[in-house]
Amino acid sequence: MMYPNANFFRFFPDSVPNEDRPPERSGCLRIGTFVVVRKILQEYKLDETMNALIGRDSGLFLDLAAYTLVTEGNVAQYYPEYAFNHPLFTEGMHVYSDSKVCDFLKGITPDQIIMFQNTWNEKQDHREKIYISYDSTNKNCQAGDLECVEFGHPKQDNGKPVFNYSVAYNNTNSVPLFYEEYPGSITDVSQLQIMLEKAKGYGYHEIGFILDRGYFSRENIRYMDKNGFDFIIMMKGMKSLAHEIVTANKGRFEDEYSKNIRGYNVYGMTVHQKLFPSDENDRYFHIYYSDSRKASEKGELTAKIARLAKYFKKHQNQSVHFEQTLEHYFDLIYWHEGQKDEKFLYARERTDVINREISFCGYFVIITSAEMTASKALELYKSRDVSEKLFRADKCFLGNRTMRAHMNETENARIFVEFVALIVRNRIYHQLIEQEKQSNKKRNYMTVPAAIRELEKIEIIQQPDHRYRLNYAVTATQKEILKAFGINEVNIKKWANEISAKLSDEMKEAV
Repeated sequence: MMYPNANFFRFFPDSVPNEDRPPERSGCLRIGTFVVVRKILQEYKLDETMNALIGRDSGLFLDLAAYTLVTEGNVAQYYPEYAFNHPLFTEGMHVYSDSKVCDFLKGITPDQIIMFQNTWNEKQDHREKIYISYDSTNKNCQAGDLECVEFGHPKQDNGKPVFNYSVAYNNTNSVPLFYEEYPGSITDVSQLQIMLEKAKGYGYHEIGFILDRGYFSRENIRYMDKNGFDFIIMMKGMKSLAHEIVTANKGRFEDEYSKNIRGYNVYGMTVHQKLFPSDENDRYFHIYYSDSRKASEKGELTAKIARLAKYFKKHQNQSVHFEQTLEHYFDLIYWHEGQKDEKFLYARERTDVINREISFCGYFVIITSAEMTASKALELYKSRDVSEKLFRADKCFLGNRTMRAHMNETENARIFVEFVALIVRNRIYHQLIEQEKQSNKKRNYMTVPAAIRELEKIEIIQQPDHRYRLNYAVTATQKEILKAFGINEVNIKKWANEISAKLSDEMKEAV
């Protein structure tokens, strides 16, 4: 007999007679992602760490992390549905209700969260200098009375209170190191100094930071100098200084073959000067130019101007006034008729402004505190692109754009679960990238979401002898994905038999 959503029977147990109620486990379990997640947890020894910290319910914690990763959500209400169709780390693969999940999250203590981050960072390499890619975001909150929720300055202000959340990665962005949550009224710039002290506390003494422009301030620069921390900052948002440096060095490197940085399709050179008049040290300004970037940025600029011109044309001969920002590329001409309101006649393009912006298309500048080549600076900063994608993943892929919690304990625990899920997701991401490099082929299924969707198709089904067996052989696509994690079809069959044996034993005990 086919059953509808398993939660229907859990939430409405009296809606069908006893003999028609579904078993505790589904007759079809999705095991592909489970075996990958389990392998990563074992490699990082996260299963042992969580068992030491949480004890008997550590399996439920890992199940919640896997649920967050697979479903891209963090709503406890839907966890039983995931658990019904997947193998579990929970003892006996027991399917817990959403109320049990909420009670469990409430029981996670701040000491456990602190101890995990201490233990996790003890395992990292502290011997060599590392560059920590650091980024932060803020989350709108529709929750109850949370201590860290305050009105602040969110990037997308919808009038709701927020709290800030930041993650530090290692220099290759393959491993999230630690995270922070702090009140919404505290700015990123202020919190950076607190984070620097935390980094030292975790044992990272030879540190460099890869930061975005949000952390650029004289105070922060001086603080990092004082503590011997190097930094790499992209000069986005500092147009006047970047334009000044580009203008002074135009024509010196763009067509010189020796300045070509292979693998990135750009040319680069380095100059050094003060970052601001009172700066005590020389900084290294790495200037880059890319023909493809110029074409792309020029196309975007001209398309933007064309859209604005079309917009202005629609409002000709109307009594309308435009925002001052729209006058950057156009002179707006109005006509006055006596005492009546002025009418908009037409928009005249400011070709001098447009030509100037086109002349800067294709250029970008990176600042470093330490002396290094333009190639090395770009390599380090490009790793930040991965960090930003992964950080967006934390908000989007892990369902973390908004918190759904009404107690401090629950909110803290959710973020803890999501951080562990992010550790696993980062590992999946980098393993897939390495596999693509080895095969030297670009595959559209070698992204994390696509790979998870494909792995979820690997299923075991229950047969009349109460044993679970593979529903069908592993496909070529699935083999390619599994290869990234050192897993083959033989491993899948072996682990499918293990899962089946565990479930069979549980069913016998239940009888």
